[in-house]
Amino acid sequence: MSHHQPSRATLLAVGFVSVVVFLLAWEAACRSGIVDPLFLPPPSAVGGRIVSMLSDGTLLANVLASARRVMTGFIAATVVAIPLGIVLGTSSYARAAFDPILSFLRPLPSMSWIPLSLLWFGISETQKYSIVFMGTFAPALVYVIEATRNVDPLLIRAAKNLGASNAQVMREVILPASLPQILSGMKIILGLSWTCVISAELVAAREGLGFLIMNGKEFFQTEVVVLGMVMISVTVLVTDIVFRAIERKVLRWQA
Repeated sequence: MSHHQPSRATLLAVGFVSVVVFLLAWEAACRSGIVDPLFLPPPSAVGGRIVSMLSDGTLLANVLASARRVMTGFIAATVVAIPLGIVLGTSSYARAAFDPILSFLRPLPSMSWIPLSLLWFGISETQKYSIVFMGTFAPALVYVIEATRNVDPLLIRAAKNLGASNAQVMREVILPASLPQILSGMKIILGLSWTCVISAELVAAREGLGFLIMNGKEFFQTEVVVLGMVMISVTVLVTDIVFRAIERKVLRWQA
């Protein structure tokens, strides 16, 4: 008995219909008075706010401010974490020396760094970058260490038996074998970067999506709060699609 798999177009249509039904139900609940629009605005109000903030440029400015902070902090964290993680993943001595520090840093959420970062940098862009860096560095490092340690030791031994130097083993065996897992980890870390930046912007910022949400709350503009939440999801989705495209390009030798 064969099971017919639905086509991609059919699945997309089902997804689209479910979103439309959800939005209509939400709109109906607000308009009928079941839900107070002050606490949860209807989609039409959020849509109207999107149009007005797009036309005056404030929405794009806030999205770009958050995206800039995310990418700066994320790139800084990966530039440090990837080489350090590869060293720690391949050297037992280096790992033994660094493990206690990593064990201390790992459990700390990005929010816990906010008071110190404000003392160090004030309400500046550097403060936002530092929050993203501190919130993502330790998890990124763990992903890279694990990816490097998961490389098949037989491959490393075979390369050494064939006369490869340590540098050649690193370049020809360890890096290509660990790269797919490292990139998968970095994709998760990029999503985590958004969590970090929003938490930083909720506390101390003059622009950005976190600031937009907090500002909406202060003035009882719940449609602005929901708009900020929607834009976070949309922006994370877009960055994920871009990252997947980069990943496919980098790993095309695997195909």
